[in-house]
Formats: sequence, C-alpha cells, structure tokens
Amino acid sequence: MNKIIVCTTLVLCWIMGTSLTTNSLKIALLKYNGGGDWYANETALPNLVKYCNEKLGTTISEDIGEIEAGSPEIFNYAFVHMTGHGNVVFNDQEAENLRNYLLAGGFLHIDDNYGMDPYVRPAVKKIFPELSFVEVPFSHRLYHQKFDFNNGMPKVHEHDGKPAKGYGIFVEGRLVVLYTYETDLGDGWEDPEVHNDPPDVREKALKIGANIIQFVFTQ
Repeated sequence: MNKIIVCTTLVLCWIMGTSLTTNSLKIALLKYNGGGDWYANETALPNLVKYCNEKLGTTISEDIGEIEAGSPEIFNYAFVHMTGHGNVVFNDQEAENLRNYLLAGGFLHIDDNYGMDPYVRPAVKKIFPELSFVEVPFSHRLYHQKFDFNNGMPKVHEHDGKPAKGYGIFVEGRLVVLYTYETDLGDGWEDPEVHNDPPDVREKALKIGANIIQFVFTQ
C-alpha cells in the first residue's frame, strides 16, 4: 500500500468513525466527463440531507460539495453521489483515483436518472475490471437501517416498467459502490413540485436514501 493510500485511509477512517451527530459530515456530487448531466436533480441532495438531519438526528452539512472524479479532494468525503441521464467517461487517472478512494474507505452511490445504464457499467468496469455488479440481497444491512425495506429498492418512476434494483460492487465483503437502477431515487428526493410525485412515493425515496446515508457513515 503506497503512502497516498495510507494517508487517505487514515483520513477516511477519521471521517467514517466520526459520530453521526458531529458537524464534520459532508457529502458530494460527482462531476464527470462524457456529456452526461451530472448536475441533474439540483434539489435532491439538499432535501436528503435535511431529511437525514431531521429523522436520523445527523448534522450533515447542507453545503453539498461538487467534486471531479480525478480530484484528490474526493478523499474529504465519505459519501459521493452520482446521477444523470447520459454518457459517463472516466479516463485512466480518474478511474485510478476513484479506485483508490473506494479502496481507502469511500463510497459511491450511482443513481440512474434514466438512460445511464449502458454507460455506467463500462465506466465502473474501468474502475474495478476484476469485479462485476451483483444485486444487493434484501437481507443486507443497507435495507435495514432506520427503515426496513424487505423487498429491496422502492420504485419512484416507471420508465421502462422494470423492477427497481440495487446493484453493488463488493470488495472483500464491503459494499463500496451502490448502483440504484430503474428506481429514480434522486427524482423522489427533489422538491415536490419538480415531478409532482405522490407524498408516499417521495417518503419511500427519502427513507431509503436515509438508510443509504446511515449505512455509509456507520458501516
């Protein structure tokens, strides 16, 4: 293990080990190349943070970071969120940076805002060529934090009518990448007037979002 990874591991261990009720917790939105709209769902993460602070008693900063895939500043965040509708491209340096970040204790949540799937899979394969997505079992702790989701991911928007799925990349048993597919969680986190989703659908989206956050900061 090189000095950079040792150093960043210590930083992330400090972040991950910090109490959920301290004010040091920060999350970020991933900026990526390829043409996809990484900036989609502008109100999603702020609303999720507010929900977590209210329902979980967290004090996560409402100042959402925006971090480039190749930036060393990514190590300042234990949770990074990625979304969009289109193409995703990681160059070699970005893929290596993301790999080091995830191996050092970081977490990447990819939420397909519809249309990302053909691009997300090869992009993640570039980060972990030796690993593949597997469905996160319904018994996994992710689904049983503050809220129980015995049937896995909730459905927010129909799109192709396929069942909502939660796929993961596991490294030595640790979930490091969560890919939520055919669910559109980010849309469910947005302000009510953006998509006019029913209150119960938004509540389910926010609840599983809170579970993800709680799992990341306590795993």
